[in-house]
Amino acid sequence: MKTTQLIETARFGTIEFCDADLVTLAEGILGFPGQTRYLVIQHKEGSPFCWLQSADDGALAFLVVDPAYYVPDYAPELPDETARQLELGEETPRLVYTIVTIPKGKPDDMTLNLAGPILINLEKRLAKQVVVEDVRYAIRHRVFPKQEMGQTAA
Repeated sequence: MKTTQLIETARFGTIEFCDADLVTLAEGILGFPGQTRYLVIQHKEGSPFCWLQSADDGALAFLVVDPAYYVPDYAPELPDETARQLELGEETPRLVYTIVTIPKGKPDDMTLNLAGPILINLEKRLAKQVVVEDVRYAIRHRVFPKQEMGQTAA
């Protein structure tokens, strides 16, 4: 029997969900270790962005995107321990998201946290934020080149 739950969120209003909708981050997201249950919510139809909405704290949500959308060659080395923790096999369907930061009123200054991707095992609904120790992947990777003063975007 499917039991539904409700959560009142700051961003989406009331959301109805069941346990099968949840993604569990056993260790939480860095800085939020006590928040382990999340819902993946599409931002808008056709948008590459999604939200990781906490199922326990309606005020907590993270904008995320598949990093390959903006960084096609993004391929960090993931520790074997992470694969074991998430019960990932070679063929296990998975998603990778990075947390997006958009300064208020400055969408051109959007950054992606490529050093801390969130890896999701879609079969088991298990997830983990992985710390990538690779200098190619920054915590604040600019998506768009910085405009010089007096220069307009093309």
